[in-house]
Amino acid sequence: MFRSKKGVIASAAVLVGASLALAGCSSSQSLGGSSGSTGSTGKTSIVVGSANFSENVILADIYGQALEANGFAVTYKLNIGARAAYIPALEKGEVNLIPEYSGSLLSYLDKSASASSSQDVTAALKKSLPSTLKVTEPSKAADSDSLNVTPEFAAKNNLKSIGDLKNIGSFALAANPEFLTRPDGIPGLGKVYGLTSIDFKPINDGGGPATLKALLDNTVQVADIYSTTPSILASKLVTLTDPKSLFASQEVIPVVSADKVSSKLSSVLNKVSAALTTKDLLTLNTKVSGDSKTDPAVAAKDWLKAANLFG
Repeated sequence: MFRSKKGVIASAAVLVGASLALAGCSSSQSLGGSSGSTGSTGKTSIVVGSANFSENVILADIYGQALEANGFAVTYKLNIGARAAYIPALEKGEVNLIPEYSGSLLSYLDKSASASSSQDVTAALKKSLPSTLKVTEPSKAADSDSLNVTPEFAAKNNLKSIGDLKNIGSFALAANPEFLTRPDGIPGLGKVYGLTSIDFKPINDGGGPATLKALLDNTVQVADIYSTTPSILASKLVTLTDPKSLFASQEVIPVVSADKVSSKLSSVLNKVSAALTTKDLLTLNTKVSGDSKTDPAVAAKDWLKAANLFG
């Protein structure tokens, strides 16, 4: 299995120190479930961590604030760094919850993993986790490779899924250079979708500004852009569906210390995950990284309120 951009965070090994800060707001609204083990305060303590990029910090704030609103004593340890730093911290109990990406985490734990669909990746991930860690239900939101076209090109050629590209003949596609040989890149497009007339244009910016420019000026007609990149929303791009799961599922999924798991904790996390969508992540990333520069904790709180998950 090839890892998406989230695989990048598996390579660094330096743990960045972060002070623990109490989360700000609470709510009497409950998301349901029975309580788990408690400390002297009567609340189960949870240390919520994150990897060192803004989207993951937003997710940590979302899950953390939802837990605090439902009676958990939440502290934060954000921007920890890479998987090589935060997975051991999770196993040691220094951190109790981190939002992860299912396919990338599976590849980190099992280098030979080949699962790609949401169901298969989640099942394989549960088997690969050490006994000290558990996952709750995966979110609807995913940050993975995605093939995008302009709205004009989609309308002209009636494009909705990757397979529809077979009806237009040859086309140019922009992606990182390794996409040429990746199993889920050009070879996979041929094997899985029968797409063989592709003029590949390597652009080494991870679906960033140069890739977007090539798509918008019609240098290429298709571009590989990670699915929660704000430019997708800003440029009103059409993301082609992947019904045959060429790209491994990269759904957001909370990883939790096994000794902190309870029916109440699982209920809260699962309801948040069920409400969160890829479009939500796109919007949240745009708020935090765009012109408004909204604080991640504020963006998280606003989303929880809009989703009726936070009083």
